[in-house]
Amino acid sequence: MFSIIIIVLLLISGALLAGDGPVVDGGVTALSAPAANIAEGGEHNSLGHTLPLWSIIPFIGILLSIAIFPLVAEHFWHRHFGKVSAFWGLAFAVPFLMAYGSEAIHEILHVYLLEYIPFIILLWALYTVAGAILVKGAPVGVPSNNLVVLIIGTALASWIGTTGAAMVLIRPFIKMNAYRKSKVHLIVFFIFLIANVGGSLTPLGDPPLFLGFLQGVEFFWTFNLFTEMMFVAVILLFVFFAYDSYMFRKEGWHEKMHLKETHFDLPDDMADDMVIAEDVEEEDAKTHQKTTKVYRIEIKGLFNVVFLLGVIGGVLFSGYMRLGEVSVLGIHMPVEGIIRDLFLVAMGLLSLKFTPMGSEMRRGNDFNWFPIQEVAKLFAGIFITIIPALAMLKAGMAGHLDFIIAAVEKPWHYFWITGALSSFLDNAPTYLVFLNTAMGKFGQSVQWMMTDGAIFLKAISTGAVFFGAMTYIGNAPNFMVKSIAEQANIKMPSFFGYMAYSVLLLGITFVLVTFVFF
Repeated sequence: MFSIIIIVLLLISGALLAGDGPVVDGGVTALSAPAANIAEGGEHNSLGHTLPLWSIIPFIGILLSIAIFPLVAEHFWHRHFGKVSAFWGLAFAVPFLMAYGSEAIHEILHVYLLEYIPFIILLWALYTVAGAILVKGAPVGVPSNNLVVLIIGTALASWIGTTGAAMVLIRPFIKMNAYRKSKVHLIVFFIFLIANVGGSLTPLGDPPLFLGFLQGVEFFWTFNLFTEMMFVAVILLFVFFAYDSYMFRKEGWHEKMHLKETHFDLPDDMADDMVIAEDVEEEDAKTHQKTTKVYRIEIKGLFNVVFLLGVIGGVLFSGYMRLGEVSVLGIHMPVEGIIRDLFLVAMGLLSLKFTPMGSEMRRGNDFNWFPIQEVAKLFAGIFITIIPALAMLKAGMAGHLDFIIAAVEKPWHYFWITGALSSFLDNAPTYLVFLNTAMGKFGQSVQWMMTDGAIFLKAISTGAVFFGAMTYIGNAPNFMVKSIAEQANIKMPSFFGYMAYSVLLLGITFVLVTFVFF
């Protein structure tokens, strides 16, 4: 392994040092000051000018590792995925630092202080708070009940965020379907609808729309995406219900139990700790006397909703307030962002104080820290290796990915290219890149994009949000949902296996979206 690391570092170092930038003292590439916004038509991102195309190799490497290792070396991956992520992170960081010196240090600090740490804090807070809300007596996962949960979650996602909705509902959804034999499709559609498509209607729903809000897109403008969102959601819900109904009938166990759709959980002869939320006639085994018992669904730890709303409020606060900046290790950090992160940590800690790890709520949810640890370790590598790809996109026609920028002309171009890149890159900066690209090409403002150029803004917005469902790394909650499902012993498909679902189901749906709307 050590020799492989050395070889990769040397190869990438050579590629970086052979880049287009001017070389000065000791072979360190000199970079200019940060560039102006693409929309202003001025200088582009200087790092994106000089980074060679080879520098995206570590990013491709970490994606392939996530895709292949669980298939060919599952036990190795489960034990060492953090080390693999660190390897690819270092494979980019070390030669990057050698070639770009202080500019590389600044860029890496910028990524971790302003993007990665707030990202993980938000996920941790939502995961911690949602893990303390226990639903007992969840309805049995018959197709109609599953459909209702997906509809509710899709509606909630725009208001409490895709991550918030996913973290609140995934455990009850898994419990509902504990006795289902076929479960993978349930989680896949959960990711499609609740973790992605449902977040289309407000800036609270998904990070790209929140960044658009910070750029001047009006808060309620995103309601203009309602038709597109409903079009996609209805298609997916219809396909889900048809397929889930087929699989449910194929399983057949409910017929033996005379199970009705109003049952909540399962009869006692199938599970000792299950309850039913309807009048149930039971026969005493000794006396053969029949009695009727009434059970009801129960939610424990509901006060954690206060902390959940606190997390959402903290995010909104950082979007509306402007309190200046402070310098941390040379990085200008907005004060409101620091306050937000501290407040989110406080919400998570308060949830842990009132519902500690040994509490009934967390034990009932099988709560543990592995899913958030997995996401934190993998995305630590993704966030640093993604630097060159995003820098080249931000550089526009001056970067090595200029052929991508040149390809966008019509609304459907923006929809597909923004979407395709959002499937693998961070969808929030990808959204900004193409928002700025559109404004730069048309020489217009955000106000024009909301009115006369609305079709372009719709294409960029829906592409960034919808295509987040195409891969496990397309949107923050995707990997969290996968990890929680695997903790519940659901054998989730591999990276490419998941894409087989998404390319087939979402790909066809997005083609229809293109013809109908763009």
